Amino acid sequence: MLSLKDLRQRIASVKSTKKITSAMKMVAASKLRRAQEAAESARPYAERMERMLGNLAASLAQQTGAPPLLTGTERDDTHLILPITANRGLCGAFNTAVVRETRRMVADLAGSGKTVKILCVGRKGRDQLRRDHGGLILDTVEDVGGRRVAFAAADTLGQRIVGLFEAGAFDVCTLVFNRFQSAISQVITRQQLIPFPIPEQPDDERRAMALGARALYEYEPSEEDILASIAPRNVTVQIFRALLESMASEQGARMTAMDNATRNASDMIDDLTLTYNRTRQAYITKELIEIISGAEAL
Repeated sequence: MLSLKDLRQRIASVKSTKKITSAMKMVAASKLRRAQEAAESARPYAERMERMLGNLAASLAQQTGAPPLLTGTERDDTHLILPITANRGLCGAFNTAVVRETRRMVADLAGSGKTVKILCVGRKGRDQLRRDHGGLILDTVEDVGGRRVAFAAADTLGQRIVGLFEAGAFDVCTLVFNRFQSAISQVITRQQLIPFPIPEQPDDERRAMALGARALYEYEPSEEDILASIAPRNVTVQIFRALLESMASEQGARMTAMDNATRNASDMIDDLTLTYNRTRQAYITKELIEIISGAEAL
């Protein structure tokens, strides 16, 4: 049984922890608003770029002049996975969910006889993945997050990935990240970057194309030149969008985790205070019994 001194020290310690978690919750809440606005603002541009690139790709996918970022290497042997996690913890299952999905992908690809490489974005993902898959990790990128996600950092990472693809380091590249849904909900998302996944056309559009009723567009410059310019930029834009989604998800997960920690600390303080009062009352009763027993003995 703990002494009164031990109980007082533990109550004081939990109160200090509660102050820290409460402060972290407020900081995360203030960062969440800006991160959420940035993520929601980036979605329309990224989605429209995907749509435009898909329209161009649908007409050039079978042609010889299509860029490799669109058609791929005609192989499916080497896969590069980019798990996007945080550089810090104390954000619930935010990092663990991405790592779990990455491990699932590695197991599926390795079971199919594929070669897997991992480029970690965020320190926490590297720390967890290197226990089991340390030999697959090419490098870790830690400077793309911080207080605000910069497009220049995403552009640098995108150029690096495109350079690795052009050097023949991999055939398929996939992003794994948390897509922001709300402050208490994040959705694990897989997004293939390279080669660009051409969306399937609806049945009505397919029938219209078969009947020759497809809309005609004139491109200036040519479709090949546009794709050659847009395809690398699309890689950067999608990475930038994923980083913004991940940042908003991180702040939402941290705010929720710190709110739960603050509530748990309050409950623990109540329980410890109740135990302290009961223990103190037991000590007082014991001392009174000893005094009364001594008086009666005299």
